[in-house]
Amino acid sequence: MKTRFSSLVTLKKNTMDKSERAVQSANADLNSATMALEISYSSLNGLEVPQSGTMSKMLATRTLLDSQRGLIQHNKEWMSFAKNQVVQAKEQLKLDMIEHEKFKYLELEEIKKVLKEQKIRESKDLDEVALMTHSIKIKNRS
Repeated sequence: MKTRFSSLVTLKKNTMDKSERAVQSANADLNSATMALEISYSSLNGLEVPQSGTMSKMLATRTLLDSQRGLIQHNKEWMSFAKNQVVQAKEQLKLDMIEHEKFKYLELEEIKKVLKEQKIRESKDLDEVALMTHSIKIKNRS
């Protein structure tokens, strides 16, 4: 049954679905960031520091370690950003769900109101038909 809230309910439903997709996307980004951070740590642990050799070899290893530490720092920041995005997306989804439920409730109340009015109208129509039938029977007896 269409009510004045039906289009709003549909709109709020679409907004809620969009927010759900945003939460899923944010979670996927967080998983990617977490995986990248884990890979960065394992790469750092896999680096071997030379115990002997030329100075250029030592400097190359040091540069590689610094680069890996920078990558780890970048991935930590990415993970922090991704966590923040997940929190914001979940908050938006919560607000959108509340809005959707609010208009869904209003639509349901509107439908109840219309059905109640229909029942009253039908009851009055039936009473009128009963009165007309009764008056016709009385006229026929006379």
